[in-house]
Amino acid sequence: MLKKSLELLRLEAAETGAGTLKRTLNGFNLIAIGIGVIIGAGLFSLTGIAAANNAGPAVTLSFVVAAVGCAFSALCYAEFAAMVPVAGSAYTYAYATMGELFAWIIGWDLVLEYSVGAATVAISWSQYLLKFLSKYGIHLPPQLVMSPFETAALADGSTVHGFVNVPAMLIVLAITLIIIRGTSGSAWFNALVVTLKVAVVLVFIALGWQYIDPANYQPYIPQNTGVFGEFGWSGILRGAGVVFFVFIGFDIVATMAQETKNPQRNMPIGIIGSLLICTVLFVLFGHVMTGLANYTEFKNSAAPVAIAIEKTPYAWLSSAVILAIIIGYTSVILVDLLGQSRVFFSMAKDGLLPPVFARIHERFRTPLQSNLLLGLFIALFAGFVPISVVGEMTSIGTLLAFVMVCAGVLIMRKKEPDAPRGFRTPLVPLVPILGIVTCLVMMLSLPWETWLRLAVWLAIGLAIYFGYGRKHSKLGQQAAQRAG
Repeated sequence: MLKKSLELLRLEAAETGAGTLKRTLNGFNLIAIGIGVIIGAGLFSLTGIAAANNAGPAVTLSFVVAAVGCAFSALCYAEFAAMVPVAGSAYTYAYATMGELFAWIIGWDLVLEYSVGAATVAISWSQYLLKFLSKYGIHLPPQLVMSPFETAALADGSTVHGFVNVPAMLIVLAITLIIIRGTSGSAWFNALVVTLKVAVVLVFIALGWQYIDPANYQPYIPQNTGVFGEFGWSGILRGAGVVFFVFIGFDIVATMAQETKNPQRNMPIGIIGSLLICTVLFVLFGHVMTGLANYTEFKNSAAPVAIAIEKTPYAWLSSAVILAIIIGYTSVILVDLLGQSRVFFSMAKDGLLPPVFARIHERFRTPLQSNLLLGLFIALFAGFVPISVVGEMTSIGTLLAFVMVCAGVLIMRKKEPDAPRGFRTPLVPLVPILGIVTCLVMMLSLPWETWLRLAVWLAIGLAIYFGYGRKHSKLGQQAAQRAG
């Protein structure tokens, strides 16, 4: 099995000049990128779902349990990111520990996660934008906000068919242009967006805190109904499984390693720092929301935060929350597109994909052609495919990557025990093993349809690998030359 040596990865990380990514990111930028993708609309919906169906007011404990589960993987990511600061994240780590085939599987899996995720979020962004504009009497033609496969009922009872979801396409293309201009500009835009949406979350916590009714916390852990996962301690665990997916996103920070100044120091700061900050915000958010309204009121509600806001005199907060969701989705799309193009960049640089995806623009020092091609593809996907087909972005790909990274730390500690590590995962092998077990349990809890979609996508990827990647692999060509 072809594997990349640590020496080769370090040489790639040390490359500078034309044809390489520009190192512009610091620890603050990386924390902002992590927060940008972690805090999305899921916080405003999954918190209420987990409280109403599983944990009650103890949803705050569910956030803590989920964060601990993520922390196992985050610590392993931090060791690898500081050890081999190269773009590609889990793809690169798998290349060094498990070989080229496993690296391809992980890389192809991450491409699915980031691409389809960006398209899905863009479609949802479009829907929330319409809600926000309607509050001010602005209504866009329905034909231009739906895919051709969707219909909408008008006020007069007639039905209209969609043509293309223009807002979804425009947001993808706009963010693609921001990314092309350079990572420093993307980081500045992301930091601005993160500041705005975190501000809304903090305002909700600060204003809502004074209207908390302590009676809503009684009982803090509702008695179990006799069914596993419906309240009690099992409900807290099931709630952790629900809100776990709110945390996913810190792994995208690792894809930016080759554009980070002093990655040995800043990558662990970005990965672990963004996870810690979001955990604190999520616990406070859940505490205030379940204190404003009884958890039973969130049952079957798609907008539980709106219910909580009704308990305060601040009606304008409802519009602010919708605005926060729109802003939150914007930064999620940006980070998804960034991570996706960097994985493609690494795979193309290794010869596993056509070289067009590895070409760097001389002025912007970004993979311009790759960003344009991928941005156009994702924009078309978002504009012409309904969200019911695109589907809710599942986390099975991310969880599979987490398993590989945790296993990789165990392998590298065995193979390269004396290799320099800017950050060391504590309590090895306990932490990586706990990370593997946690992620496998989460994967097994996902429906079979998710596994089927993953299998089909991986089958397509394997066909591309054996049809193109294996023949053009630079590592494989070097091995063949040495053998010759």
